[in-house]
Amino acid sequence: EFLLGLKHSKHLEYYPKGSQERVRLERRLGEKSLWDTFLHFLSTQGLDPEKLRQAKEQGDSPIPSEEIQNVLEQIYRNHSDFAIVCEMLTDLDEGLQEWRYRHVQMVRRTIGAKSGTGGSSGVDYLKGTLMKPIFPDLWAIRDRF
Repeated sequence: EFLLGLKHSKHLEYYPKGSQERVRLERRLGEKSLWDTFLHFLSTQGLDPEKLRQAKEQGDSPIPSEEIQNVLEQIYRNHSDFAIVCEMLTDLDEGLQEWRYRHVQMVRRTIGAKSGTGGSSGVDYLKGTLMKPIFPDLWAIRDRF
């Protein structure tokens, strides 16, 4: 999820300091995500680079942005080749949400309401992740076309 753009530093707490997993996640926090790379690509194509840059400065994880949504709407209306990439990202997002649901059901079936193996609250925590998209702006514009 860090690679895709869902970077939450609080997740580092689940791993001991100095552990291989934590070191990898700490490194990933400072690296560009797939979403960052996509926004950068759009800016190289002349699609409101300043708006994209300002919107990205809001935080590590994608935060819904009216500016980005306006650019995405332009893409769907005027750039069918880039719109295909947007649809592929939406497919990826949808697939992850489906995987999360199957994971919740597997955990519920296996451990019930016990704490999760990563130190989380288990099923309750996982259920809270179900409807959190990776690319919220791609979902927010669905009613615009």
